[in-house]
Amino acid sequence: MMTTYLVTIGLIFTIMLAGIAVERIYRCFAARNPQLGPFRDSSKCGSCTAGSGCSDTACESGAATPAPHH
Repeated sequence: MMTTYLVTIGLIFTIMLAGIAVERIYRCFAARNPQLGPFRDSSKCGSCTAGSGCSDTACESGAATPAPHH
């Protein structure tokens, strides 16, 4: 009975750490390849945390200058 309890705790902890690792790997990949992913800065336009969309000036600063192509 105690073994099942300890295995369950270990499994939950392992799944949590795996989720954190996958998120970090994805952030690094998205930073190196911005043209491939939908990963966005959560403080700017286009995210649910920015509020009511593009009604504020969050989108105006980035839209004025096009991104350079390498």
